[in-house]
Amino acid sequence: MARILLVDDEEPVRGFLKRGLEIDGHSVVTASDGSDGLDRLMEADGGFDLLLTDIRMPLMDGIALALAAKRDFPDLTILLMTGFADQRERARGLDAIVTDVLTKPFSLADLRSTVKRALAA
Repeated sequence: MARILLVDDEEPVRGFLKRGLEIDGHSVVTASDGSDGLDRLMEADGGFDLLLTDIRMPLMDGIALALAAKRDFPDLTILLMTGFADQRERARGLDAIVTDVLTKPFSLADLRSTVKRALAA
């Protein structure tokens, strides 16, 4: 299955999503914010199939992370997550680099099906 980098600043959310993705056999590495996520991406030399990141986070938000990730690893598939309408609007301009935006709250089934579609694309 896929190797996924999951970035979210809320530990309970990170843990829940990680477990949900592992149900489908994915290997999931987590990071607590965009800066941490970029470090993990660089340490792995881009060795992920998917970057799944929240948009609103401290230090470096998910949009800045997505832009940096796509610049250095253009083949990386990127999914964004947000619970804020204004953040979703910011993400609309990234259609060329972001596969989809999941709007919180979403179900585990929604997450799993969106990840499956993104990886198949």
